[in-house]
Amino acid sequence: MSVEKDEVLRELFKISKRVGERGWAPGSSGNISVRIPGKSLIYIKVTGKNMLDLTPSDILTLDMDGNIVEGVGKPSKEVRFHLGIYRVRGDVGAVIHSHPPYASAYAIIGIPIPLKTAPGKYVLKRIPEVEFAPRGSKELAEGVIKAFQDPQVKAVTLKGHGIVAVGATLQEAYNITEWVEDAAREAFLTSLLAKGLE
Repeated sequence: MSVEKDEVLRELFKISKRVGERGWAPGSSGNISVRIPGKSLIYIKVTGKNMLDLTPSDILTLDMDGNIVEGVGKPSKEVRFHLGIYRVRGDVGAVIHSHPPYASAYAIIGIPIPLKTAPGKYVLKRIPEVEFAPRGSKELAEGVIKAFQDPQVKAVTLKGHGIVAVGATLQEAYNITEWVEDAAREAFLTSLLAKGLE
C-alpha cells in the first residue's frame, strides 16, 4: 500500500471513529466514503459494520460505476448516493451519512433545521430536505443526488431518516456534520427557552 493511500485510510478510520464516539451512527447505521486523490476510485465502508471500530477489511475500493476493485464484502446500502454525489460534484472528496440526534429529530418530523448559528448562516446557508424514500433505494439516491447538484449545498436532511454531509476532505465533511447538529441543537434549545418566556 502506498504512503498516500495509507494516509487516506488512517484519516477515514479516525473520522469514522469520531462519528461513532459521538453516537451519530448507532449499531451498524451510517456510512462513510472518501475519494482517492488523483483516481476515479473511492473507499467506502462495507455494510453491516459499526463506524466506531472499522478495520482495513471493512473498507472496499470501488470504481465510479460501483464495481469492487479491492476488498471483500458488500458496500454500504447507500452506495448509490455516495457515487452519485462524486459524479455531480467534482469538489467533493468525502461523504458522511449519519444520524446525529437533534438534526435527525428535525429530519424525522420533516421540519427544516432553522439556521440561527453563525456557521449555520454563513457556512451551511441552507439545508435542503430530501423527500422520504426507503433506505438504500434508487429513489432515495436520486433525491440526494439532485439536492447536491447545487454546488453550494453542503448537507441535506433525509426526511424520516438522518443527514448527509459532504466536504473536500473527510475532516471538512465531519465539520459540516457537526455544524448541522449544532444548528439543530441550538434551534431546539432556543425554541424551548422562547416557550418558557411566553
